[in-house]
Amino acid sequence: MYFIGFDLGSSSVKACLLEADSGHVVASAFFPETEMPIESPQPGFAEQQPSAWWKNACRASKAVMQQANVQPHDVKAIGISYQMHGLVIVDKDFNVLRPSIIWCDSRAVPYGNRAFDKLGHEHTLHHLLNSPGNFTAAKLAWVKDNEPDVYAQATHFMLPGDYLAACMTGEIVTTASGLSEGAFWDFQENQPAHFLLDYFGFDPTLIPTIKPTFAPQGEITASAAAELGLAVGTPVTYRAGDQPNNAWSLNVLEPGQIAATAGTSGVVYGVSDQAKYDPQSRVNTFLHVSNTAQAPRYGVLLCVNGTGILNSWLRNQVLQRSISYSDMNKLAHEAPIGADGLLCLPFGNGAERMLENADSGASFQGLQLTRHGLPHLIRAAQEGIVFALYYGIQIMESVGVGLQTIRAGEANMFQSPLFRDTLANLTGATIELYNTDGAQGAARGAGLGLGHYKNAQEAFTGLHVTKTIEPDMRAQEAYRDAYGKWLEALQSAD
Repeated sequence: MYFIGFDLGSSSVKACLLEADSGHVVASAFFPETEMPIESPQPGFAEQQPSAWWKNACRASKAVMQQANVQPHDVKAIGISYQMHGLVIVDKDFNVLRPSIIWCDSRAVPYGNRAFDKLGHEHTLHHLLNSPGNFTAAKLAWVKDNEPDVYAQATHFMLPGDYLAACMTGEIVTTASGLSEGAFWDFQENQPAHFLLDYFGFDPTLIPTIKPTFAPQGEITASAAAELGLAVGTPVTYRAGDQPNNAWSLNVLEPGQIAATAGTSGVVYGVSDQAKYDPQSRVNTFLHVSNTAQAPRYGVLLCVNGTGILNSWLRNQVLQRSISYSDMNKLAHEAPIGADGLLCLPFGNGAERMLENADSGASFQGLQLTRHGLPHLIRAAQEGIVFALYYGIQIMESVGVGLQTIRAGEANMFQSPLFRDTLANLTGATIELYNTDGAQGAARGAGLGLGHYKNAQEAFTGLHVTKTIEPDMRAQEAYRDAYGKWLEALQSAD
């Protein structure tokens, strides 16, 4: 028996085939092999074609089935993880009406800010735990105002994972956790936020049917099965946004536990049992996948948009792909802590919620042409990413999320010794790296949603630590001194 998990990112769609009882990955694949394009028809815009997600999900699914030589009927359930905060709009015939406005798009910031002011900060935060900011609700408001013909044809809006599931099952459904990620959930009333729908003038019927996170959510159709290489009737039994799913994949389910990722964006995600919020909405609170009425669980999310994308920009644009990421990491170690005064503000991938939705761009400061070379440039970039994450971690601590151990998958920027050492030494936290990723987590979620696993702990058979990074307290002073200079640069930029 097997479960298949899909992780719909902004760079690719990954599939993972998991053997149910052992918890071992038998095959994984991602498509495209080069990054999916992000279209930017105007400054601050970021869009993708939903049809590309489906095409790449089908390619990844067929690839893992072929790699493992598994028969379609042996795959018993499907799980889906997806990029958060995106917007997909469809008409009554399930035609996509416009490209998806994805997570790093900044166009809707004024719509969210106006709603925040008009509805009142205290009232809005009490009910949404966030400013509407740049979330899915504000993006839908932008479409309603700027593309009224598109809005008039809309029957449903969906999050990216809802769209992928609908391609599989023909059913348009969502989850409460997903709606909370889009600023559509009223935490006080435990239902969609009707006061926000009324403010924006949204018809409540635009909201898809709400299903539990871990539960049957539809079965794949004959046409979808043929494209995926799976059996007709295989159920979708789990879906979650990529960051709650990352926490799930790392068994981060209880208060005090912390998960992190460092892909295109960098995220620190902590679990709390209290519905708290940052008054400036610089970090955001959502329903966690482990939330229940009896034991409420909230995910507090810090996001830095410009993380792995900054590292890849340096490699692709500055280094012209002349060296590997591994060689970049080796070069960075040739520069000292603090990069000899070269500082990087890594904010160049859309509006940063941590900076109150400012889109300030990325910059290097203090460049000395006679002192600094490529090692300093690469080190300053990686340190700047960590410094930005640490700035947000301090905000998280102010809303009651503690930090002692950080769990992460051994992937993306966490493959860089410099990056993870800087994070451990600056925060004083132990970092545990695990043999997992988003697609694997989605497959485990599918098993729990199907009922094969009796509880969450059963679902984590086969999960283990691959590396442990302990902080070097002797280096902490140097890192904190470098961070202090970085913070001065950030404040000067404001």
